[in-house]
Amino acid sequence: MQIPRLPTFFVSHGGGPWPFMEGDYRRAHAKLEASLQALPASLPARPQAILMISAHWEESAFTVMNSPAPSMLYDYGGFPAHTYEVVYPAPGDPVLAERVVALIQAAGLPAARDAKRGYDHGAFCTLVPMYPGADVPVVQLSLKRGLDPADHLALGRALSPLRDEGVLILGSGFSFHNLRLYGPAGREPSAAFDAWLQGVLPAPEGRAERLLAWAQAPAARLAHPREEHLLPLMVAAGAAEGEAATCSYHETDFLGGVTASSFRFG
Repeated sequence: MQIPRLPTFFVSHGGGPWPFMEGDYRRAHAKLEASLQALPASLPARPQAILMISAHWEESAFTVMNSPAPSMLYDYGGFPAHTYEVVYPAPGDPVLAERVVALIQAAGLPAARDAKRGYDHGAFCTLVPMYPGADVPVVQLSLKRGLDPADHLALGRALSPLRDEGVLILGSGFSFHNLRLYGPAGREPSAAFDAWLQGVLPAPEGRAERLLAWAQAPAARLAHPREEHLLPLMVAAGAAEGEAATCSYHETDFLGGVTASSFRFG
């Protein structure tokens, strides 16, 4: 039986270990949480595995976690003590990891393996609402240092065949990532940059060229002083080049004023 082609996603992943918290901070993520919880039911089939590209991992080459049982990486600070003991026990997939390396190298891009790194919060805080049973294998893939958008669009193109192999490609970042401007100060720049994304992403014609020039977008460098939280979007878009995109999550008052969005491609 033919495996249906899966879409790709860029998801805004929220702040720190929010799925493991209660109170106002957790409630501030309610719309985001609902969108992530709804994502699996929107797919044409249950993924056989997930390839996660997180904003929180950069290496000199695109590096793939190939452990069969990845550990946890608590890459945040100032949160309650219990959030440094949480576990998301999804298995790895060494076979998929080797397939990812082969695809990257075939595209002429640098690839490497890492058997020791654990899931960072860009990965596990996205996956907890989606698959709380941790029953879908996950392979995490790094960004490439230098943060060249062309490299990351090319990475997405190289990974595109995985969509026909039951692999869900998830880019995890944030549509606005300027920690100094969260709250009312971020209202205008986040809205301006989000409006640009909403205009650029839906139609595939010219999308790659406009993404390459993202730094010329309105409020671009206020939205992303450093672009690591935007580049997972490039991977998701590259893997679905030629296909339309839709907004899968959107709100205009995240953490006191920020406009935030996620997108589905294909």
